[in-house]
Amino acid sequence: MQTNDPIDVLVTISLAPELLTRLQEVSPRLRVTVHPAKQADDIPEEVWARCEVLYTARVLPTIEMVPKLKWIQFHYAGINHVVDAPLMQEKGLLATTMSGASASQVSEHIVQMLLALGHKLPALLESQNKAEWPDDRWERFKPRELRGSTVGIVGYGSIGRQVARLLYAFDATVLATKFNAMQPADHGYQIEGQGDPEGDYVHRLYPHQALHSMVKNCDYLVITVPLTTSTRKMISEEVFAALKPYTYLVDVSRGGVVDHNALIFALENDRIGGAALDVFPEEPLYPGSPLWDLPNVIITPHISGLSSHYASRAADLFATNLDRYLGNQPLYNLIDRERGY
Repeated sequence: MQTNDPIDVLVTISLAPELLTRLQEVSPRLRVTVHPAKQADDIPEEVWARCEVLYTARVLPTIEMVPKLKWIQFHYAGINHVVDAPLMQEKGLLATTMSGASASQVSEHIVQMLLALGHKLPALLESQNKAEWPDDRWERFKPRELRGSTVGIVGYGSIGRQVARLLYAFDATVLATKFNAMQPADHGYQIEGQGDPEGDYVHRLYPHQALHSMVKNCDYLVITVPLTTSTRKMISEEVFAALKPYTYLVDVSRGGVVDHNALIFALENDRIGGAALDVFPEEPLYPGSPLWDLPNVIITPHISGLSSHYASRAADLFATNLDRYLGNQPLYNLIDRERGY
């Protein structure tokens, strides 16, 4: 790459002026064009033709439209909706995700759900809605404290590591599965002061193949893995059978990781204590789903990643990667096409 060659960066989402300035300040070589679009045809051919770096949520051109394209930075961490696109199969094309940009808010959501389930919030709200002061409240609302419990995290990535950091204050035992359980450290992208870069907050790591061995020890089970061929329905009937009958499940991964037929059976037959669900195989969750009416379930409409700070954090990560791209350094969050994330 020639030192003074300009680099055309195309952004297909709306970008606040201060964030555009943040990107342009990375280097005078960058020519950043913001062209919000819902589909590839919304962007003029000449803009695609000069694009070397693409920042997008889900708008992807055909291969022929982008002869100069070298790198795609996605706006979100989950890329299962685009991983099979023809452009993504191009050898030599770099593609990166926003893994780490939403770790803070998703982790807070998870801890909120752990506390809500353990402290019987659904039952408390039901009682409030009935204007009821139960005589058996001492037993009905007796909580299971997070302090001293064992929390299993399926997928020890940026979100799982931040959850473990937050749980340290509760003196909880944290178990987790990881693709390479022999390497607890992870020096990928993270917001300063967050996460668990050295693996200090996890008490034991398990390979994914040992998932059943881990879950039988858990009072709470948190699902944070991406949706891939190998993770689809990994939380199966066999996993639910291995759980303690009072274990609580929190799912913020992707719809399809948890087998919902097995989940509903486990909930309806008291095979687990309850669940907090933010993702579903089909969204929105259809009105006739039995999950709506189960008393031990908290349903949120795929909002765990929402934050007023997300755009700024995403721009920071993209700016960091732009700087690394200019310096011929490895990019953060490179997609492994064989793994699917």
